[in-house]
Amino acid sequence: MPDPLPTATVLLGTTATLAIVHALLGVDHSLPFVALGRARGWSLRRTLFLTAACGGGHVLSSVLIGAVGVGLGIATDALLWLESARGQWAAALLIGFGLAYAAWAALRRLRAAGRPTPHPDSTAAVRATPWALFVVFALGPCEPLIPLMVVPGMARDWLTLGAVVAVFGALTVGVMLAAVAAGYRGIELLGAARISRHADVAAGLVVAASGAAVLFLGL
Repeated sequence: MPDPLPTATVLLGTTATLAIVHALLGVDHSLPFVALGRARGWSLRRTLFLTAACGGGHVLSSVLIGAVGVGLGIATDALLWLESARGQWAAALLIGFGLAYAAWAALRRLRAAGRPTPHPDSTAAVRATPWALFVVFALGPCEPLIPLMVVPGMARDWLTLGAVVAVFGALTVGVMLAAVAAGYRGIELLGAARISRHADVAAGLVVAASGAAVLFLGL
């Protein structure tokens, strides 16, 4: 009987590579958090906490779909079609959220003209922002993860399946956190005060642009 270790090693190496590439190339995995964190004046700690929560929900939703697919013996093509459709829905929602946020920020600035600006956390829209991002990311798929789960899943190799999920999840969230922290500090070095005047409107447009990059460019 052939030793399964080389196969598992190759699969986990592929998993690690795809997780890193997936998180780095997906601009929606970092830019929205950097933009909104800076615009809302969140601390780096709070921004990273939201990033980790959204990243965890992002991975978990695909894990659940993959687990159901493996358990029911659903063909990989059907699962990939579902993940592709989810990706388009999530990107469209991200665009809508970004545009709505930019419009809200512009209207708020107009209404505040000539009056003291209200505290940034005093509106329902601001309080809803983290939850809205979490929902969008929970709906968004991890396209590379499903095929990686199917290989050990169909072989009933639960240990390797668990390792694939753990490696992909840890690296995806880890790379997201690193990218967000780098972007957050980078803006700080550039002088956040100089770009804060229209930061809320710009943040909404950045979020929308991230969704558009995913939807139309496949990033």
